Formats: sequence, structure tokens, C-alpha cells
Amino acid sequence: MRWLPAFLSVSLLAVGSLAAKKSSEERFKDFHTKSLSSSPVKLVDSSYKELTSTPRDYTVAVLLTALEARFGCQLCREFQPEWDLLSRSWTKGDKAGESRMIFGTLDFADGRDTFMSLGLQTAPVLMFFPPTTGPHAASSPDPIRYDFTNGPQIAEQVHSWLARHMPGRPHPPVKRPINWMRWITSVVIVSGSLTAAYVAWPYVLPIIQNRNIWAAISLIAILLFTSGHMFNHIRKVPYVAGDGHGGISYFAGGFQNQYGMETQIVAAMYGVLSFAVISLAVKVPRIADPNAQRVAVLAWGGVMFVMYSFLLSVFRIKNGGYPFSLPPFM
Repeated sequence: MRWLPAFLSVSLLAVGSLAAKKSSEERFKDFHTKSLSSSPVKLVDSSYKELTSTPRDYTVAVLLTALEARFGCQLCREFQPEWDLLSRSWTKGDKAGESRMIFGTLDFADGRDTFMSLGLQTAPVLMFFPPTTGPHAASSPDPIRYDFTNGPQIAEQVHSWLARHMPGRPHPPVKRPINWMRWITSVVIVSGSLTAAYVAWPYVLPIIQNRNIWAAISLIAILLFTSGHMFNHIRKVPYVAGDGHGGISYFAGGFQNQYGMETQIVAAMYGVLSFAVISLAVKVPRIADPNAQRVAVLAWGGVMFVMYSFLLSVFRIKNGGYPFSLPPFM
């Protein structure tokens, strides 16, 4: 029985030599047949070497990854479904193998020697091996590495990258499965929204058509934007600031400076002035009692006078050389 180990060793060497002597076309047919049943092809060290060996008249895209939880490769786990989708879509769209493309996946647990020989310290790594012979042979046999520096990639991005390196050949598109739950959720939401709108429309329509509401909304918007609301958002101004004497300054000097509180005060002043003008033009003429009407005119006129006095004082803070003022804010 001593001859049995020697016989087994010789047999293994013979099988290995026969595998090594496989032609490029035979290797492609073997791996293409495997990919038709399961794509991408799951590789180990030996099958990786066989698939990427030269000469080859086909293209290979191999994803070197580390999916086990003990390696902590979050990017590997995020990209793997996209890689599986890309390879399945490509293989399904090219069952005849006209693009001469093989997709493979080599996990670190199955390909430690390959990772060490390539000097890889991180994962995932996508390697593109162009043909070395045939009509699509590349000028350099060296593999091309895909860049994952921008984070997780989707299948369509990698597909575009592969298509750029495979001119003149079929590029089957990526076909994502239909997300039925998403469609059902969208239909339910749209149907519910339309039903709610139909039921509420008789109550909402009078509100939408109310002129006073639109006048109020327009007035508020005008007051906000004329008082400098957008300036605050663009410049990221402070709400208030110290006056240098232990107090608080609500107004910033100069027309290129402004505080958040200043905007609110100015908007309130404009609002009071607008309300006073509207009342004098609309409400006061409808007062039937002459004495009450006279009092209302004097009251709203006094409000306008005081608010204009305050507005001029604020303007003088913004522009120190402004010569005009009104009592009581001189």
C-alpha cells in the first residue's frame, strides 16, 4: 500500500497540468456555463488564477471582498447586492456570451493567498482584466482597478465604467426587479390623498378664494422680505450683539450690517404702519358716528406719526449723517 500516496500525488499533478493546459476558449466556456447558473461566479484561489491566467481572449471583472462580520467591512456588504444585480443582469442579457465577459467574486475567506499576492490591505476591490489576445486585446495586460473612494456605488455606475472599457461589444443594461411594495405604498398614498382632497374640497375652496386671507399672506411676505429676512439667511447674521457697555444692541450701524432682532423690529414697524394706513382708508370711512370717526382718524394718525418718528430714528442709527427726525424719537 506504500505506492498509494505516490499514485495520488502523481494523479493530482496530472490533473493540475491538464487544467493548466486548458485553452482560453475552454476556460471561457467553463466559467460562462457556471455563470449562467449562478452569477457572479464564486471563486477561490485556484479558480481565480485559472480565470485570470493568460493568454485569454475574454474579459474578467472580479470583486475582491470581505463579507464576514468579523472583518467589519460595511462598504463590502453595501456594494455586494449591487454587484450581484449587475452581474445577473449582464449574464441574463448576454446568454450567448457575445460580450466575452465573466463576473466573479473572491471573498477574503476563500482567497487569502490572492489578497496577499496582490498586496491588498482594504476591501472591496474591483479588478478589470482586459483580453490579452483576440480582436479586443488591450495594449497592456495589467488589470484596471475601480475606484471606491467616493463611497458605495450603484450597479449603473459600475456598468458605465465597464462599458467605457469595452468598446465595440454588447453592454446588457442593468434591470432592477420591480419593487412591488413601493408601488403598492405609492398607490395607497395617492389614492388616500385624492380621496381626502375630494372630501375636503368644499370646505377648502372658500378659504382659498378668500381675498382677505390672500391679502394677509401677501402683506406678511412683503413685510418679511422688505425688512431683510433673506439677508439674514444669506449672511447668517447674529440675532443681537453687545453694545460694548454691558448692554445689548438691537440695530447694527451701516447698510451692510444687520441683526436678526433688527429685522423683526423693522417688520413690526412696517406692519403697524400698514395696518394704520389700511384702517384709515378702509375702516374709518365706514364709521357712521362723526365723533367716533374723528377720534379714529386722530388715533390712527397719532400711531402713524409715532411710528414714523421711530422709523426715522432707526434710519439715523443705520446712517449717522441723516439730518431729519420727528418727535418724540429725536
